[in-house]
Amino acid sequence: MRTLLRRIGVDSGYLIVGFPLSIVFFVLMVTGFSAGIGTVVVWVGVPILAVTLLVARGLADVERRMLPEVLGRALPRPRYRSAPEGAGWFRRMVNPLTNGQSWLDLLYGIVVFPVSIVTFVLTVTWWAGTVLGLTYPIYGWIIAGIPGNRGLPELLGFGDSVGVEIVFNTVIGVLFALTLPVVVRGAALIQAGIGRAMLTGVAELQERIDDLSEGRAAAVSAEANALRRLERDIHDGPQQRLVSLAMDLSRAQRQLKRDPQAVEEMLSRAISSTRETLDELRALSRGIAPPILTDRGLAPALAALASRCTVPVELDVQVTGRFAAAVENTVYFVVAESLTNVAKHSHATVCTVSLSKTGGVLMLTIGDDGVGGAHAAKGHGLSGLADRLRAVDGELAVDSPTGGPTVIVAEVPCG
Repeated sequence: MRTLLRRIGVDSGYLIVGFPLSIVFFVLMVTGFSAGIGTVVVWVGVPILAVTLLVARGLADVERRMLPEVLGRALPRPRYRSAPEGAGWFRRMVNPLTNGQSWLDLLYGIVVFPVSIVTFVLTVTWWAGTVLGLTYPIYGWIIAGIPGNRGLPELLGFGDSVGVEIVFNTVIGVLFALTLPVVVRGAALIQAGIGRAMLTGVAELQERIDDLSEGRAAAVSAEANALRRLERDIHDGPQQRLVSLAMDLSRAQRQLKRDPQAVEEMLSRAISSTRETLDELRALSRGIAPPILTDRGLAPALAALASRCTVPVELDVQVTGRFAAAVENTVYFVVAESLTNVAKHSHATVCTVSLSKTGGVLMLTIGDDGVGGAHAAKGHGLSGLADRLRAVDGELAVDSPTGGPTVIVAEVPCG
C-alpha cells in the first residue's frame, strides 16, 4: 500500500510540476527558434539560436533528473561535444548548433507541450474527482441546502434528497479513487516515454555501443591472455618432457646392442614420461572446450570437471538442453578456472557449484570454505574471468573476505 501511494505521489508530482515547466520550455523554444531563424540571414540569428539551444539543454537536464523516479531506472546523460581546443570565438559560439542532441532538446520542448496539457488535465481531474467525491459527505449537506440548487442525481432522476446526493457523489469519488493509480501512471509513462526517447535515446544507444566495444576488447584480451598462458604452459611442461623423451629414445637407440639392460630402464622412464605428458595435456585442455562439452553439453562437462578437482565438489546443475557455444564455453571456462583456483589457493575442504536459469540468464554460483582473499581486480587471477564474461554481456561478482568463505556469482545471458 505504501509503495502504491508513493508511486501515485511521484507520478502526480511529475505531471503537475511538468506542466508549468513545459509552458516555460515551449515559450522559450518557440520564441528563440523563431527569432533565430528569422534573423539568421543577418547573422544575428546565429547567437540567438546558440543561446536557445543552451537554454534547451538546461531545461532538458531538469527533465532528465525527473525521469529516473518515474521510470524506475537510471538514464544516461547525452554527451554534448565541446568546441575543439584552441577554437576561435565564432567556433565556440556556433558549437551548440553542431550538436544533434541540442536540436532534439529544442524539439522536445515543443512536442511535450500539448502532451503535458492532456496529462495535466487528466491528473487534476482525477485528483479532484477523488477528493471531492470522497469528502462529499462532509460538505454535501451544505450544498444541498442552497435554494434552487439541482444536483446531478436529481437531473438523472434519482431524487433530490440529501442522502441520495451524498451516496451518488461518494460512489463517483470511489470510482475516481480506484482508477486514479492507473490513469496517473499511464499519463506519466506516456510523457516520460517521450522524454526518454528524445532526451536520452541517443545516449542509451551510445552507451550500448560502448558496452559492446568494451565486450569486444575484453574478449580479445581474454583470448590473448589464454593463448599466452597456454603457450607458456605447453613450453614449460609437455614440450620439455617431449624433448627429454626424444633424447632418451635416441640414447636407447644407440645403446640397444651394447647395453640392453640400460635400454630397458630408459624405455621405462620414457613410458612414465609419456603418461605424465598426457596428464599435463589433459589438464591444459580443460581451458579449451573439451569433446564432452561439445558432444553432451554443460551438465556432463561440469560433472567431469568436478570429479577431477582435488577438493570435494558438490555439484547442482538445474538446467537442461543446449545453449549457444559461446555461452557453454564461457560457463565451462569460469567453472574450470574457479576450481583450479580453489585447488591451488583456497585451502578449502569443500566447494559448491550451482547452475540455474532465471529468465534469459544463466546463474552460476561457486563457493568454498577456504581462506578467502580472492577478487577480480586487474592483475589478479579472476580478472580473466571478468573479461570472458563481459565478452558475452555477462557479469561477475566476487565476495571473498579475508578468512573466507568465498562466493563467486556469474550471470551469463542465454536468451
